[in-house]
Amino acid sequence: MCFRRFRRTSTRRGQSFPRFFVQLDPTVEELADIRTVVSEAVTNAIVHGYRTGTGNVELHIKLLENREVYLRVKDLGCGIENVEQAMQPLFTTAPEEERAGLGFAVMGTFMDQLQVKSKAGVGTTVTLRKKLGKPLCRKK
Repeated sequence: MCFRRFRRTSTRRGQSFPRFFVQLDPTVEELADIRTVVSEAVTNAIVHGYRTGTGNVELHIKLLENREVYLRVKDLGCGIENVEQAMQPLFTTAPEEERAGLGFAVMGTFMDQLQVKSKAGVGTTVTLRKKLGKPLCRKK
């Protein structure tokens, strides 16, 4: 059995992922979108980046000005040889594992910006940004 380590980093240590975002008062849909994107990005890093071994996945979260969320998921795995091809919907490097090839498409749909930097043999960094709508609750 193979275990992989997941290191969560944020500007506020000790907070769970959803709790970290509560200070922005996101809608349920915004929170669900961000959770889905983080799940897709981390799953990609584990399944594809470390296909033949183990390694770390780094998740970096920032809350920027004007209710913008910045996410960066980084691995030091095998990297992606052709990023443009990998970002095409339905493209997968593991069809025998019944992968849908929709990870990057989902990320791009739910976020305002998606950037993928990768080098074969070095690793992959996925950077995402999303500007949240107006808060539901007004602070006094």
